[in-house]
Amino acid sequence: MFLTLAPTFVAAESIRIATYNTDLARKGPGLLLRDILRGEDAQINAVLAVISQMQPDILVLQDFDYDHDGHALSAFRDALSAQGAEYPYLFSYQPNSGLATGLDMDGNGRLGQARDGQGYGRFSGQGAMALLSRYPFATEGARDFSQFLWRDLPGAMLPTVNGAPFPSQQAQAIQRLSSVGHWDVPVRLPNGTVLHLLTFHATTPVYDGDEDANGKRNHDEVMFWARLLDGDLPFAPPDGPVVVLGDANLDPIDGDGRQDAIRTLLAHPALQDPAPTSAGAAALGDATDTADWDEPRPGNLRVDYVLPSASLTVTGAGVFWPEGGGGEIAAAASRHRLVWVDLAL
Repeated sequence: MFLTLAPTFVAAESIRIATYNTDLARKGPGLLLRDILRGEDAQINAVLAVISQMQPDILVLQDFDYDHDGHALSAFRDALSAQGAEYPYLFSYQPNSGLATGLDMDGNGRLGQARDGQGYGRFSGQGAMALLSRYPFATEGARDFSQFLWRDLPGAMLPTVNGAPFPSQQAQAIQRLSSVGHWDVPVRLPNGTVLHLLTFHATTPVYDGDEDANGKRNHDEVMFWARLLDGDLPFAPPDGPVVVLGDANLDPIDGDGRQDAIRTLLAHPALQDPAPTSAGAAALGDATDTADWDEPRPGNLRVDYVLPSASLTVTGAGVFWPEGGGGEIAAAASRHRLVWVDLAL
């Protein structure tokens, strides 16, 4: 789904790119659109306030419900416009979340439940991704890797129980790697550069059994980008500078999950890690944390990332997490915080 309004460009020396898990997924189709249009939802209004305050030029949203005609995303864009944040260009693909398989994908012996889709979802499109931009997308070069099968990833860590495929050989034969999506979306910057946005939202590494199906899938979803950049997949690496961004659901030091995957991505020679920080996270422990869950587990973690090509010049980076009372809007909006990086043009 691609939507465009007539743009107005303003000359700039840098651009701000951000990722934001909004926590806006609803329990039924159409409910997010309803809540946006009503304009009375405190959480939605807090998310709008965060974005309008930070004013990213390019923004990737996670946990934002998908509908085929983009009504919810368009309504959200209009609500941002009313607060002075203009985004002429919108982009989304149908996600794997909630996409029915007809099989028992979590091994509990039941069919048609939220965990039986290609990715977790009570309905097709729940908790999807979306992009908003002040610059046009080069849609002819966009690539959706979401149909790539998990078993086809080099070094795939497929779950087993007593040596047998989990939950079944039939399920593994159709199981896609992406729980939501892996996208390569090029955007044309004002200086003529085509920047490739490599965006994703990996599954949580918990809520499974001894087979560690979610932990292994999370690991491999993160590793997908390293494999792509290394040329190890049946897809060509992007032919220009990139920014890997999204919710990896994985901290390089703390929390659950197979942390070697995110460490590998952070140390990849083609990328750089600006390590954005915030005063609010610093006051609670680690300044690079990007999400605030209830204690004692998992607590505050760094799970949201913006990783530009090593060849790009970073002029600033941060996490919208003000210290003290100033952080009330961020906390009301989402458990996650908006993460941004400024790149020189």
